[in-house]
Amino acid sequence: MRPNRCLGLAIVVIVFALDQASKLWLLFSVGLAENGPFSVLPFMDIVLAWNRGISYGLFQQYSDLGRWGLVAISFVAAVWLGRWMWREPRRLTVVALALIIGGALGNGVDRAVYGAVVDFVHLHWGRFSWYIFNVADAAIVVGVAALLYESFRPAAKAAS
Repeated sequence: MRPNRCLGLAIVVIVFALDQASKLWLLFSVGLAENGPFSVLPFMDIVLAWNRGISYGLFQQYSDLGRWGLVAISFVAAVWLGRWMWREPRRLTVVALALIIGGALGNGVDRAVYGAVVDFVHLHWGRFSWYIFNVADAAIVVGVAALLYESFRPAAKAAS
């Protein structure tokens, strides 16, 4: 197995495990739903938000059809991106895809198990308030940013 494949699989597993472990810990050990939000830093709170849509709360789904449709999309996207990752020779692209796959799987499992994605990190400063997200969301955003960066690198275009 190529080293990039091992790296990619390891990142998928790590992102998925960190995402699910953080959610399980907050829901069942900390009791976030019962005990309510708490502040971690002056600009960061841990709160519980159930996201029935996709990024930034878009396309909220309240029916079983919508829920399972988003579950299917998450897993189909993970498989499609996994095929790309498996064939990809560039390390940064493999890492980026692995971050996205791990995040998609984490959020997909949430939708399947809970009917919504567990979001809990709330960043704010003064009157500014960022959307509430989780480890999977952060991994997806970093992965997409890395793919964009890679696509604009001259060396990446020449190697394609």
